[in-house]
Amino acid sequence: DEASNQRKNSRGRERTLCLDETTGNLLWEHSYPVTYTVSYPAGPRCTPNVDENRVYTLGAQGDLQCLDATTGNLKWFRNLPQDYSTKPAIWGYAGHPLIVGDNLICIAGGAGSLVVALNKYTGQETWRALSSSEQGYSPPVLINAANTPQLIILHPNGVNSLNPSNGKEHWVVEYQATNGSVIMSPIKSGNLLYAAGYTKKNLMMELSADKPGATMLWQDIPDAAISPVNVQPIAHDGMLYGFHQDGTLYGVDFKTGERIWSSLKPLQSARPLRTGTAFIVKQEDRYWLFTEQGDLVIAKMNRAGYKELDRAHVLAPTDVAFGRKVVWAAPAFANRKIFLRNGKECICVDASRPPSTENVRD
Repeated sequence: DEASNQRKNSRGRERTLCLDETTGNLLWEHSYPVTYTVSYPAGPRCTPNVDENRVYTLGAQGDLQCLDATTGNLKWFRNLPQDYSTKPAIWGYAGHPLIVGDNLICIAGGAGSLVVALNKYTGQETWRALSSSEQGYSPPVLINAANTPQLIILHPNGVNSLNPSNGKEHWVVEYQATNGSVIMSPIKSGNLLYAAGYTKKNLMMELSADKPGATMLWQDIPDAAISPVNVQPIAHDGMLYGFHQDGTLYGVDFKTGERIWSSLKPLQSARPLRTGTAFIVKQEDRYWLFTEQGDLVIAKMNRAGYKELDRAHVLAPTDVAFGRKVVWAAPAFANRKIFLRNGKECICVDASRPPSTENVRD
């Protein structure tokens, strides 16, 4: 609703459910009470992370848990705001933890602990690094540049490269986010690294080839590139595809930031739509899009434009944001199936059948 950017205290429960892939039957459930102090109190933002026989979950208020994947039993628990003397950002914890070796890399917050590495087996801290005005919402990402593994952190005050084994800083490029809102993970293509946030805050960096380092190529170009909100853009063949903060899908020249084409067709809107959302997943020569209206779309995107191949309405939007009903949960793909959920149900869609070619839309 219109107050979705305001903090409201409300009580609820956050749940992790394990379902049988074939039948959808509930195998186990783990839940805990939570008092939301963040805006949009609609449950966790982060997708569970499965590693070996463990499941890692991070709730909107910073409740970090490690569960047994077979039974759902709790192995260890941390509350990031309590442990690091901080508080959730206005929209809660949304940066998915990243597993690197034996460590779980988390965006925690607090002085000197923006990024923390926890032993994935015990939850004990391995290292901590960086400070920022607040956490932001961008998940950490691991890249390889200059023959060196680099942990890239986008936060409200900059982009940092860290040594993933000890948290030591390789380099930093300054960046000032609007209202602390950085959501996407930086995207590497070749020797280029792109990051962006609200209100035309875009940044392109060139990575050094001989040793860890980065220089800014361009920044904050008006009416260029993409300022994403809920959706991670995708880079392919010199192009960047993604939804701008107004719900417009853009095809952008990755190196220059020039907008080559735009389309409102994915969200079937006659005009730009505030925080309009459709999640994008690439499969071979086509893309799956799952829209906030609950439509599953198959499309092709290249430098020439956007072409829709097929569309089906599969799920009803149940949550409310900015005066409209939405479903803002990313799809999961496994074993030629697509798993989708809204605030009330989870469904499985068979993706093994080829799409119809009779309803191709230009």
